[in-house]
Amino acid sequence: MAESTKSTKNPIKFLKEVVTEMKRVTWPNGKELKKYTGVVVATVTFIAIFFAISDFIISSLLQLITN
Repeated sequence: MAESTKSTKNPIKFLKEVVTEMKRVTWPNGKELKKYTGVVVATVTFIAIFFAISDFIISSLLQLITN
């Protein structure tokens, strides 16, 4: 841990290490990227619909209770 703390104090060394690490990254190809994007969009859409329905149900129940 002391090693990583030392490297962050020198911005030039830090940036060189970032470049080195970025070269090691396995980037997705176009087909994988489209697949992952579809999964993210579908998940966000599902969660948005779930919370919208939940909000509607809870609001309706609260209106019934208060009226």
